[in-house]
Amino acid sequence: MYNDILVPTDGGRKSKRAAEHAIELAAALDATVHALYVMDLPGTPRTPYIYGDEDEMKAEYRKYGEDVTEGVCEMAAAADVECVTAIRQGSIPEGIINYADREALDLIVMVSGYRGRFGGILGTTTERVVRGATVPVTSFRTGQVRQS
Repeated sequence: MYNDILVPTDGGRKSKRAAEHAIELAAALDATVHALYVMDLPGTPRTPYIYGDEDEMKAEYRKYGEDVTEGVCEMAAAADVECVTAIRQGSIPEGIINYADREALDLIVMVSGYRGRFGGILGTTTERVVRGATVPVTSFRTGQVRQS
């Protein structure tokens, strides 16, 4: 049913929870997990600031991406699940959707997250992936309760 499962990660706590879920599912289905980090670099037209030397910044983002995707693969190895790492650059939702399409993946697993100041207008990354993906997307909340 699902042979290749994509788990996008930003290295945060919520991404780790998505990775745990994807790895658990992959273990049950004898599937491969693809850990993806998309570098949405500052200085692009939708970002209002530029940080230092562009090459240095890309190298720092890439190193961070390598660290967080390897972290997912270490979790997968502990569960005896095959894991592949990938790093892409650009819009996060587009990077996720394009990677899933190009690699002919079967499922995307991600958590829904913070909407931010403009989330109601633009939508969350998860919402944009759900709307644009050509494969099923499993999306869930991490159980955090908001109090007013």
